[in-house]
Amino acid sequence: MRKLPLFRRTLRESWRGLLGWTLGITAALALYLPLYPSIGGNDQLQQIIDGLPPELVSALGYEQIGTGAGYAQATFYGLVGFVLVTIAATSWGASAVAGAEESGRLELDLAHGIGRRSYALQAALALLVRLLWLTAVAGMIVALLNVPSQLKIDPANIVAATAALLGLTLLGGGTALLVGALTGRRSWATAAGAGIAVVGYALNAVANQVPDAQWLRILSPYSWAYHRPPLSDGADALGLAVLWAASAVVIAASAEALQRRDVTA
Repeated sequence: MRKLPLFRRTLRESWRGLLGWTLGITAALALYLPLYPSIGGNDQLQQIIDGLPPELVSALGYEQIGTGAGYAQATFYGLVGFVLVTIAATSWGASAVAGAEESGRLELDLAHGIGRRSYALQAALALLVRLLWLTAVAGMIVALLNVPSQLKIDPANIVAATAALLGLTLLGGGTALLVGALTGRRSWATAAGAGIAVVGYALNAVANQVPDAQWLRILSPYSWAYHRPPLSDGADALGLAVLWAASAVVIAASAEALQRRDVTA
């Protein structure tokens, strides 16, 4: 750990923000999941969904919302939780290199002997650890509310959903890190990280609605994570492998990009 000064400093300086995100995720889960017995467990919610246009239901991924696993997937993992953790990941990824460069801190750190590749990799490790914390906390809360909220989710599937959400948001944060390392512009890095999430969600929605557009799932990280709903169907080994491989590629590319680019205050 003594050889990872940037990693340790990042965790030390960001714990308040991490606590805020943790409380936000906890609040979202505490708000949504306990409602399931009253609106989902008695088929009332499914009747409402059945009255909606099928195209809209498919686009939103609400086909199984009448089940506990489908409800948790649709409300948290596929929507609110996805948005919250993506915002956190994008913010952290954009700040790691681009934000530090714009403030002049990056040049100062590099002048004190931190190698460029090491800087990017330590920033990525700090990003991973914070996202792991958020997604693990979410998984633990879902597990705690599973029985009281009558969700009937297999505990192993909660682990699968945690791995999917972690890989999906790490890719967005890693993309922000990469663009920040390439350009040194925080706004561009933020746009890139958010763009991965928005485009991935949109491609998945189109693929759900248009039979001839199923091939778009190949291009959608959201589909890699959730085309096979992890809370109901368990882990999708191929989807997880693609997500984590893509995340590893963008992180490695971030280290190489920072190594090659001139850095100015």
